[in-house]
Amino acid sequence: MTTHAHAAEHTHPNYVKIWAILVLLLCVSVAGPMFGHKLVTLITAFGIAVVKAYLVAKNFMHINLEKRFIPYIVLTMLVFMLLFFAGVAPDVMKKEGRQWEKPSWKTSAAASAAPAHEGEHH
Repeated sequence: MTTHAHAAEHTHPNYVKIWAILVLLLCVSVAGPMFGHKLVTLITAFGIAVVKAYLVAKNFMHINLEKRFIPYIVLTMLVFMLLFFAGVAPDVMKKEGRQWEKPSWKTSAAASAAPAHEGEHH
C-alpha cells in the first residue's frame, strides 16, 4: 500500500508542456530588446531568465524532490555568485580608470566603428 502512495507522489510533469513554455519564454526574451526600451529589455532578459532557470531546476533537474538541504546549497551558491559579481563589477565594468587599460581588441573595434569624418554631416 505504501508503494502506491509513493508512486502517486512522484508523478512526472508534462515535459512537452514545460518545453513549450520555455520556447515561448525564449521568444519573449528575444523579442523584448527589439522594442528599444531599456526597462523592457532588462525585464525580458533577466526576469524571464530567472523564471526559465526555476522551471528547468524544478521540472528537469527535479530539485524539489531532493533532500531539503540541496535547494539551500544551490541558493547559497547563487548568493555567493551575486556577491562576487557585486565585488568585481565596480572595477571591471569601468571604461577608464587609473592603471586601467582597454584590451586591444576593444580599442580596434571602437576605432573601426567610428565614422571617418566626424565633423561632416551626410
